[in-house]
Amino acid sequence: MNLRAVRVRRPWRLAAEATALLTAVVVAFPLYWMVLSAFKPAGEIQSDRPRPWTLTPTLDSFRRVFGQQEFGRYFLNSLIVAGSVVAVSALIAFLAATAVARFRFRFRTTLLIMFLAAQMVPVEALTIPLFFQMRDLGLLNTLSSLILPHIAFSLPFAIWMLRGFVKAVPEALEEAAYLDGASRGRFLWQILFPLVLPGLVATSVFSFISAWNDFLFAKSFLISDISQSTLPMALLVFYKPDEPDWGGVMAASTVMTVPVLIFFVLVQRRLVSGLGGAVKD
Repeated sequence: MNLRAVRVRRPWRLAAEATALLTAVVVAFPLYWMVLSAFKPAGEIQSDRPRPWTLTPTLDSFRRVFGQQEFGRYFLNSLIVAGSVVAVSALIAFLAATAVARFRFRFRTTLLIMFLAAQMVPVEALTIPLFFQMRDLGLLNTLSSLILPHIAFSLPFAIWMLRGFVKAVPEALEEAAYLDGASRGRFLWQILFPLVLPGLVATSVFSFISAWNDFLFAKSFLISDISQSTLPMALLVFYKPDEPDWGGVMAASTVMTVPVLIFFVLVQRRLVSGLGGAVKD
């Protein structure tokens, strides 16, 4: 009977694996083409018969990217914006999720619904109000005009996601910590924080990618000073309507992708770890 069940399930398993492999190829192909185009000479990029390989790889596109005078400043500004968004949003989301999950107060359900509703509002619909708000605060053409909106946009998702991680921590663990003489602050940072760290890392990845790849706010109206521009603005240096430098665009995009991959590799262990082993019988 077991062999028969295996024979019945095996075709479905093969179909699922084939579907997963096909999906991975479709998702990874644009990334592969971007990196390939960054190493292609200009003649091959603009060829009428593009090939999924190159016989004459070159670093000319990367030399043009790193040769830009303001490229280093763009990169540093992006690091400041993304790092600030990750740090501040993670701290606020952790404290807010703990309050929502552990405490009972009026309008708690309403607050959670507002978190969901905030995710449904298109970012484009908020650009005009944000412009006037930043203007009134005197933050136009500063990195703060990019940091604050991204913190506000990432918090609803982070709080809602972390709420589930906080609720998964047994209340018996909290009670045991209090009986052992731990204060609320000690339980919060020495016990609860390590247990919800996987969820905090996941939300931090989301916040980092959103802030790192931002082009709408940096280009549209909040930033017009070159010294305060971020890395996505470097793409405009190589994109000219009359004669676009596709090699430079692809090389700059590849350079932009590397920090995201490094950040993901550094935190991927926390992403796959869970609450197992936190409470012993």
